Amino acid sequence: MTLVPQSSRRSFDHIDTWVFDLDNTLYPHHVNLWQQVDARIGEYIGNFLKVPEDEARRIQKDYYKRYGTSMRGMMTEHGASADDFLAYVHRIDHSPLQPNPAMGAAIASLPGRKLILTNASTDHAGKVLERLGFPDHFEAVFDIIAAELEPKPALRTYRRFLDLHQVDPTRSAMFEDLARNLTVPHDLGMTTVLVVPDGTREVMREDWEMEGRDAAHVDHVTDNLAGFLAKLTSH
Repeated sequence: MTLVPQSSRRSFDHIDTWVFDLDNTLYPHHVNLWQQVDARIGEYIGNFLKVPEDEARRIQKDYYKRYGTSMRGMMTEHGASADDFLAYVHRIDHSPLQPNPAMGAAIASLPGRKLILTNASTDHAGKVLERLGFPDHFEAVFDIIAAELEPKPALRTYRRFLDLHQVDPTRSAMFEDLARNLTVPHDLGMTTVLVVPDGTREVMREDWEMEGRDAAHVDHVTDNLAGFLAKLTSH
């Protein structure tokens, strides 16, 4: 499977701005990078709240679902510091990431601007892109700090991103691994692509994270982002 057609899907003929999520989108889930972050988040919550591991895990997933990120939940409910949280959870081993020349070439070939919109930090994004081998392919990274600590899928976050980088959503495409994060972009006029590599469920995905492949706000679905992008510029 490379592409699953959606009814009345939007095309790419008019696109001049390409917007990408970072984690689990520009690299596959099974690389074991996000799993490290996931474990660090649990550790942070357990240490901060002084609760056992299983309770920290429950809180982590509850806040992630309700607030968009566990960090937002910890800030809202317990007054946690965003700087401390981000520094702790992104202190991981990035070495499992390997260079991906095919992805780099496919992104470089896209006509127009390329931007990253992530709930992670710019520091983490920089390390990921360096490991993947294309640190200079993107004009800018819009991270959780630029979003004023309000994560996707909040409407205000997308509007901040569009305003800051002067992006016309009707001429843009958004690539994401979570369908719920494509609802607002689609409503704003963006062409949306859900990235769901094979084996996704085997790497700690919640049922709700797997939903939405057939939703009206998902224009395209691919399990091979590099191949998908290459096809867009091959004709």
